[in-house]
Formats: sequence, C-alpha cells, structure tokens
Amino acid sequence: MPTREAVSRDTRSLTLAEGSLDYVLVRRRGRHGVGLKVDENGLTVNAPLSMPVSRIEALVRESESWVLRKIDEWRSRRAPPVAWHDGARLPFLGGGLTLRLSLAGRTKVERAEGELRAAVRSYDEVEVRRAVVGWYRREAMAYLHQRVAALSAAARLAPPRLMISSALARWGSCNTRREVRLAWRLVKAPAELVDYVICHELAHLRHMNHSGAFWAEVERQCPDYRQLRARLFDTDYLYRSF
Repeated sequence: MPTREAVSRDTRSLTLAEGSLDYVLVRRRGRHGVGLKVDENGLTVNAPLSMPVSRIEALVRESESWVLRKIDEWRSRRAPPVAWHDGARLPFLGGGLTLRLSLAGRTKVERAEGELRAAVRSYDEVEVRRAVVGWYRREAMAYLHQRVAALSAAARLAPPRLMISSALARWGSCNTRREVRLAWRLVKAPAELVDYVICHELAHLRHMNHSGAFWAEVERQCPDYRQLRARLFDTDYLYRSF
C-alpha cells in the first residue's frame, strides 16, 4: 500500500483513563488529518508535521474506547508459538505440512508427500527455524512471482517489480515506482487469500489511494474481495506464527 516519506518517527507515551499507553507517532509533511492504526505492534498515529503534539493526543483521547478495544482484540489474536521439533505442523497455502527432522552435515529442506523434510546439522531450535524460514522464503519467491505475473496479465497490467519482504505488520505495499512488496509469510495462507492481497496491490498501480475508484478496481480484479478480506482479517494471526 502506498506510503509517504516519514519526516519523523517517535515512540511516545500517552495517559488515558485506564493508564499509560505507548504509541508510535509518525509525522509527514503534506499530510492532512490524523490517522490511527492498531496492529500487533500496538498503536501508530500518523499526523501532519505542523500539528502540535497536544492536539494530536487530544484527538487520540477522543478515540480512546476504539483504541483500547482494538488493542484487546490483537492481544487475544496472537499466534500460538511454533515448537520446532519433529512432527510439528506448519501451514502452507492453506494446508498443513508435517515437519520431519534428520541430522546431516549439510542443511537441506524439501517438501514431499505432505511433509517438510529438513536435514539439519543439529536439532537446535534456532537452526531448525532458520532452515525452515529459508525454505519458506524461497517458495514464496517462486510462488508469488508466478501469481503476480498471472494476475497482472489478467488485469491487463504490465507486471510490477516484485520484492519479498519479512514484514509482520502488513502483507503488501506498492509505490509510485511500480514496486510491489509482498511478505513471504503470505504463502502460509490459502491461495485465494494470497490472490486477494496481490490484487489489492496491483489495483494501486492504477489508483495510489483507497478511493472508491480503487476499491472498484480491486473488485474488478477480485470479485469476492469483501469476503476474502474479512477472512484474512479473521485468520491472519495464524499466518504470522513464525
């Protein structure tokens, strides 16, 4: 999704009726109005560079009940930790893979018969996780490039430059240089949810905003986007488990 260059980014503390709340304040030149976002990282406040902090925090306090409710929702939606041992279940394109570990002098990870077979030099959790995440990143690079190419063609768009990110707070972004970034963790989600995220970013190639015209373009590319967007919101914590 498009962003403007941040002029400043500070971590601050705000006193609310229920106590102190830390938040990130991002101030941008040319921005109009104050925007609030709550995700697994907490509260982010986007505001104009010229607006006094006292005014910004007064507006946040006006939305205190919404902010606290969203923070509680995220706290209850945290992904369960992954146990990096033989037999662990890992998500992949909406299905599950059983992790099978073996010792070898050289790390090698491959998928076969519903299993993710990882040959590692030790069963240390850090090493196992590194090997598995490396495999996911390689699979994401191949799969997401394929889907971006196919969906760009279907939308009659020249394929953008695609980059794979490790972002936790957002699934994708797009900028005016026709660069699309997609999180490798997307390949844990069902294929139809992956396609929705890609269509969302491709729609930004025509409309670098979230106007009515933008959402009409999303719907043109992905007619069921409303249902898919709701499903992604309801289950995205599962795909951020590692």
